[in-house]
Amino acid sequence: MALSSSLLHRLLRGSTPVSSSSAAASSILRATFCSSSSSAPLPTESPLSSVFGDGAEVSNVPPLTAPKLFISGLSRLTTDEKLKNAFAPFGQLLEAKVITDRISGRSKGFGFVRYATLEEAENARQEMNAKFLDGWVIFVDPAKPRQQKPAPRPDTDSSHTGFTTNKTVGWCG
Repeated sequence: MALSSSLLHRLLRGSTPVSSSSAAASSILRATFCSSSSSAPLPTESPLSSVFGDGAEVSNVPPLTAPKLFISGLSRLTTDEKLKNAFAPFGQLLEAKVITDRISGRSKGFGFVRYATLEEAENARQEMNAKFLDGWVIFVDPAKPRQQKPAPRPDTDSSHTGFTTNKTVGWCG
């Protein structure tokens, strides 16, 4: 721990000039990783602020072919309504669904949103990717079409009378 702490201190106190956004990031790092006796307050951020700064864009994102987006990194507390409210300002939202576990009913940590047009979906992807929602960083990607499951193969080891071959090694008799 002492090695990583000293490395972090050297990185945070480097000789390179810092901008206001990197200064805010370094104060978050300092407050998170340094001792709890540090009195540096956390900067106040909007609930949808970016992890990478306000002007960060990812250059190698796949193009949208459908107005449906895949949202990953959702908090377990995020509901359909919260997801809808977060993505509603970017266009006509047709669907906002958080995927939940069938048995427990808890969120699986991802969901889907669908817009009326490709332009609205692209705008939402650019604006919401790597933003905070319910305290978690979410990532917005194009939704892939659902692939059909292959048909079950017939069991070739069973006989015609309904009995199956036992492949146990040894004799129990």
